[in-house]
Amino acid sequence: MRLSYLWRCLVMGVAVAMALFAGVAVGQAKAQKQNYDKAARATVLHDANVYVAADADAQKISLVTPGHEVVVVERSSPWVKVFANTDVGDEANEDDRNKPEFGDDANVTPASGWIRDKGVVGPTTAGGDAILFGSAANFEDEAEHPRAPKGAAGAAHLLYKRVAEYFPDSSLAPEAAWRSADIRWQIDKLDASTLPSAKEQEAYLRPQLYEGELKKVMKTYPGTKFAAMAAYDLLDNKLCGDWQGLPKCPEMETGLYQKYAQQYPDGPKSAEALYNAVYRQGVVVTMYAVQEDRKRSQAAAQRTQSLAQELKEKYPKSDYAARGQSIAFRVSQGIPIYGSDRD
Repeated sequence: MRLSYLWRCLVMGVAVAMALFAGVAVGQAKAQKQNYDKAARATVLHDANVYVAADADAQKISLVTPGHEVVVVERSSPWVKVFANTDVGDEANEDDRNKPEFGDDANVTPASGWIRDKGVVGPTTAGGDAILFGSAANFEDEAEHPRAPKGAAGAAHLLYKRVAEYFPDSSLAPEAAWRSADIRWQIDKLDASTLPSAKEQEAYLRPQLYEGELKKVMKTYPGTKFAAMAAYDLLDNKLCGDWQGLPKCPEMETGLYQKYAQQYPDGPKSAEALYNAVYRQGVVVTMYAVQEDRKRSQAAAQRTQSLAQELKEKYPKSDYAARGQSIAFRVSQGIPIYGSDRD
């Protein structure tokens, strides 16, 4: 993550001066981030109030939510003086097309103050990688419930991200980086699906999801299953929004999934990708049949059978192999894969 101007000033010994200019802190957060003391970085596992003084009766000036960062200035048990929310705005600035994410806390201004010295985890915390990973996993689980707490998914995203940043040599780092990137991707994907442009046939006609975090996973952990899963997510940016009953899109998407399965033959998503190719080619059979293009329909039917057989041979123990065989059988029986299958 880029280092904020706040952190640079902290290392240079002008932290007091920065407190006087909190009003311009967000703009300064965009500055280049270089030399800083990593030990000063930390995050919190729970909502932490920031007080103007080390006193529970003092004025509250800000709130730090789980996963957001603070820079520790000094400790005076049971309090910690920090610059709070020093990372706010960073993710939004990664791509100018993206707005700040994860609720109202994304607009909080970085502030200097005191928080209670509990639930604060940084790079020097013993077992911090497992603590952060476990906390992120708990928030992720909460986010999957029908009545998920507000901000649970965002907290999981950020806490996983801290695992990879604070403990890059941890055995948990690759999976944490992947989970963090995937959560953000799924949230952005859900948001994009509510836009009118989500129904556009061509992918370039709708806002593209931010790819930076997934590509970083692929670059940092090449050859791993996490890189393969990141590459699978990225296919979303190339898929059509609505096929509109035309074979152009499923034809193109068949090629995307087939190419992915060839590029990552041992990946966790490879069988699913090849099944998606089978299904889409079965759809193409139906679409060409509706257009009364018998030649192309027959060619698509043959390709469906070939892809289904490849899926069966490469991933015989996968449920997707059986599902692929089902698609191939329906195609051979002349049963439509797309639209109504009633005679």
